[in-house]
Amino acid sequence: MQDPSLFSPASCCCLFCLLALLATTHLTMSAKTMDIINLTCEKCSRESPVFNYTFCSESLQAVPVSHFTNLQGLGIISMELALLNASTTISSIEKMLRNGSLDPFQLGCLRDCKDLYLDASKTLVDATGAFMVGHYGIANMQMSAAMEAATTCEDGFEEREGEACPLTKENYDLFQLCDIALCIIRSLSSSFPS
Repeated sequence: MQDPSLFSPASCCCLFCLLALLATTHLTMSAKTMDIINLTCEKCSRESPVFNYTFCSESLQAVPVSHFTNLQGLGIISMELALLNASTTISSIEKMLRNGSLDPFQLGCLRDCKDLYLDASKTLVDATGAFMVGHYGIANMQMSAAMEAATTCEDGFEEREGEACPLTKENYDLFQLCDIALCIIRSLSSSFPS
């Protein structure tokens, strides 16, 4: 038999208030995090003519942990997304290289892009490590170098007139993800000089 005092109006009211408080706290935390994502993306888009606010907001909000973090956390998330992009792009390039219908120019460009993305992956790991220990100047240089891989890969295909780069989306995504991280690094380095 159940204790009748367990379900008394007073205990039910207390339980309801506790649940309401927890739900409100969760919504407030999510709203604050959404604000930091939106504020960060807005700030970054004002600072750079090539920065894409929508890409920034959608990329960061797509990662569940981003809804419970601060600016440093968003920086790490953007770097991890850039690393994931680079790793996925390397796999895509390897599949393309196995395609027997590519001409020598396309094969050469893809090999160059693979090397660029391999280097970028290593650099992104180093940048993340530097960022996590507060070496923002080093993280900034390394993120800039990783970002350059995207433009260099794209430019390689443009050396032959009319040649379309099969990695345009991947290059764009890496560039934008690095740009998000760079903006956050600049924001933090102005707040906490190293």
